Amino acid sequence: MSASKPVVLLAEELSPATVEALGPDFEIRQTDGADRSQLLSAIADVDAILVRSATQVDAEAIAAAKNLKVIARAGVGLDNVDIKAAATQAGVMVVNAPTSNIVSAAELTVGHILSLARHIPQASSALKNGEWKRSKYTGIELFEKKIGIIGLGRIGALVAARLQGFDTQILAYDPYITSARAAQLGVKLVTLDELLENSDFITIHMPKTPETVGMLGADAFRKMKETAYVVNVARGGLVDEEALHIALKEGQIAGAGVDVFVKEPSTDLPFFEFDNVIVTPHLGASTDEAQEKAGVSVAKSVRLALAGELVPDAVNVAGGVIAPDVRPGIPLIEKLGRIFTALTHASLTQIDVEVAGEISSLDVKVLELAALKGVFADVVTEQVSYVNAPVIAEQRGINTRLITTPDAEDYRNVLTIRGALSDGSQISVAGTLTGPKQVEKLVGVNGYDVEIPISEHLVVVAYADRPGVIGTIGHILGMNNINIGGMQVARQTEGGQVLALLTIDSSVPQQVLEAIKAGIGADMVREVDLED
Repeated sequence: MSASKPVVLLAEELSPATVEALGPDFEIRQTDGADRSQLLSAIADVDAILVRSATQVDAEAIAAAKNLKVIARAGVGLDNVDIKAAATQAGVMVVNAPTSNIVSAAELTVGHILSLARHIPQASSALKNGEWKRSKYTGIELFEKKIGIIGLGRIGALVAARLQGFDTQILAYDPYITSARAAQLGVKLVTLDELLENSDFITIHMPKTPETVGMLGADAFRKMKETAYVVNVARGGLVDEEALHIALKEGQIAGAGVDVFVKEPSTDLPFFEFDNVIVTPHLGASTDEAQEKAGVSVAKSVRLALAGELVPDAVNVAGGVIAPDVRPGIPLIEKLGRIFTALTHASLTQIDVEVAGEISSLDVKVLELAALKGVFADVVTEQVSYVNAPVIAEQRGINTRLITTPDAEDYRNVLTIRGALSDGSQISVAGTLTGPKQVEKLVGVNGYDVEIPISEHLVVVAYADRPGVIGTIGHILGMNNINIGGMQVARQTEGGQVLALLTIDSSVPQQVLEAIKAGIGADMVREVDLED
């Protein structure tokens, strides 16, 4: 009987192919998710809900859904879903369609580049207004031009492949890509400064993190050719909008193509005034094919989730049959992966995930997947899942291993991520869960024994052992009104290298990190921002 079937709620208009992908095993209901009263009423007894961007699945909606097991977003962005505070706390899986728009985004990038090269939108607008201006809109060929791609993830690689068809030379900057992988893609790996100074077109495809916000700013524009064009179809804020306006006004660059903005919708930004700027209203995923792929993808994830199987595109939990003693390690090792990435200074060639202790006798494969998910979370633009994380590692020429051992000296269980870098160095981070509340703790960094709770903001400092350093660090943070929540200092020999770990109440601006490094002559100062 239909009443015994799991109930799936379609809160927005989705394609017939999405419904077909769900199959006959569910009771399908529909509602207008943008209508709050309708949503709260309709969600009460459903097992799964499918949404696009108009439906807000917040704490109130999740609390109203007593049977809810999975929230599926038919698209990439998850701004309308309260993942951490509500869904995860309630044990509700959240899935999306992380790769549904990659071809569409890559093609839009190429479209912007072609439009900038040939002034297509401007010429079309002029002609429709009765103006025949062939000489005004003389353009340039892409043939033999240098295209700079910042970020060689899935989308960046697709852009490179498409632009090679124009007989261009592709320059790329990506600190996490090996030269071997770049050679496979047919691109030349260069430093960021080399890319900025030599490229005729520059397109950015980086994830949005504290380190990449404003990555293309005033300093970057000053290094570019006056004939260079800049394109951003990735994330709003990667290009400093105020600095872009100044660069265009002063003729530091030839033009720009922008699809994403700091605040959306944006309809009257200052740089919109320039004729050499092409803007589109966040159209990266706005193709029929991308929308169809997104709907079908999340429908398949819903089927897997409600069947209790591993869900490739789950963003908060892995799903499937996972031992209760293993499950708490998933968020811990994801955080360790992000800390690991923040400490890298060259491209990775090997990643080992070690599970030591009592749980090593269980099926811990999900911990390897979660570790890789964390490692790449702040590296690539696409949403990283438990299935595409190994693929990302393979694409980057990184070997991965899962190592298990029953021996854990000081704790019941210890999770460790170790990595070999292309410059011959190694890095490692280790963590554990302690006490009845299963507190997440960092217990090892690069061979130093530590024990400090993992917080949303962590600063790691390495320096030569000498008096007065701790006071200087505290003074610099205090002068900038940044409070230290906790601190631990570890050393292996007196007078040797020291590692200091600080938990901080708020994010630390880059200039403050640089002041600490200069103030104590540190070998390394890194912030790890784990805030979602």
